[in-house]
Amino acid sequence: MKKALSLFFTLLFVALFINEQKLTAQEPVEITAEDSAFITRIKALPGVVDVEKMKVAGNWKGKYRISFLQSVNHKDSTDGFFLQRIYLNHQDFDKPMVIVTEGYGAAYGEIPMYQTEITGIVDGNQLLVEHRYFGTSVPEKGNWDHLTVANAAADHHTIIKAFNDLYDEQWISTGISKGGQTVMFHKSLYPDDVGFSVPYVCPLNFGVEDGRHEPFIAQNGKRKERKAIKEFQLRLLQQKDSLMPMFKNFIRENELDFRIPVEEVYDFCVLEYSFAFWQWMADVENIPEKDADNEAVFKHFMAVASPDYFNSGGDYLPFFVQAAREIGYYGYDTKDFEEYLSISTAENYLYRVFLPDSLHYEYEEKAMQKVQQYFEENDPRMIFIYGEYDPWTASGVEFKNKKNMMKVVKEGGTHATRIANLPDEQKQLVIDRMNQWLEESKK
Repeated sequence: MKKALSLFFTLLFVALFINEQKLTAQEPVEITAEDSAFITRIKALPGVVDVEKMKVAGNWKGKYRISFLQSVNHKDSTDGFFLQRIYLNHQDFDKPMVIVTEGYGAAYGEIPMYQTEITGIVDGNQLLVEHRYFGTSVPEKGNWDHLTVANAAADHHTIIKAFNDLYDEQWISTGISKGGQTVMFHKSLYPDDVGFSVPYVCPLNFGVEDGRHEPFIAQNGKRKERKAIKEFQLRLLQQKDSLMPMFKNFIRENELDFRIPVEEVYDFCVLEYSFAFWQWMADVENIPEKDADNEAVFKHFMAVASPDYFNSGGDYLPFFVQAAREIGYYGYDTKDFEEYLSISTAENYLYRVFLPDSLHYEYEEKAMQKVQQYFEENDPRMIFIYGEYDPWTASGVEFKNKKNMMKVVKEGGTHATRIANLPDEQKQLVIDRMNQWLEESKK
């Protein structure tokens, strides 16, 4: 799953991931007596190993990078431990606490100004938690078998339990895309940890190739828009020979490596194009005209579906392990392109393209089925936010006749849909519901 970030933060966060070592080598920050007293209180919490004060922007009283000791396997501590990276933005103990359950690495927590929009809306404190097996939160001898929904949810439960000793006001969980999935998973397994949750653009898939995304894309938008997208994909395949030198040069310049031949990577990029287009762009005006030259065609192609997504040396192997094992993914519809493809089939591509031969998991349906069952049988205080055109909405959470659970779909929205860019009526509806829950928590 591609990272769910607005365009601005996408560019910024990518730079931060690339410069991870520079991020952790910030200039020393002055420690006041008040800081020392606060740090002492945080260090006294169970599981906290280290606390570092960081630079912060805005109205925060302080920002801290925390190393938190977690069991690799929460069912058996003899499997060892690892340090999970957390960022705490502190304002006041009598304000709500927003826990951001990141689905990937959280290097962007180094940004002094970083604040999720929920934190701003509720005027609260904030805990940003890096997902296990990403960023610096990786076991030294990590057994992939322990990268599970249950263990990740237990990570969040352990952190909340520890910090609740200091922050005992309303807790709120939020996350975007895979981070939104972790919100759902944690809520279903530990329903009493937080008062309410706001997951964004999060799918609930029921298979490695779920099956709902392909027909969704085939009917997405208007007919002329779908026609323009398909024609561009066909053009990319028909002009493959003339575009391939630029494609190979792009790969060399970006030092990419793959588990499949470059010609097949090209095909997968073309198949990925329609998903990625609707996920982020959703505006056919950006597609080059029919008389555009190869350079313009290639530039647009790379802007939407570049091969770095299929890079075997990327940071997202842990995600694909999770997708193959529990949280699922999407497939590709090849029927309109078969005569031009060098691949015989796109089925089981996740295993062929992303996972090394040493890692092969059978998909376990029960994890996501338990989440679905929880939502069917309960009515937690949750606001799900989706974009109409985002293909992940195809496998978005479905529910009926719920008093508390709310689903807001932005018309024409993409994976970048947030409360801030919702239409005024929807935005106010969401904010009013959150304020209502906050007021009720004080009674």
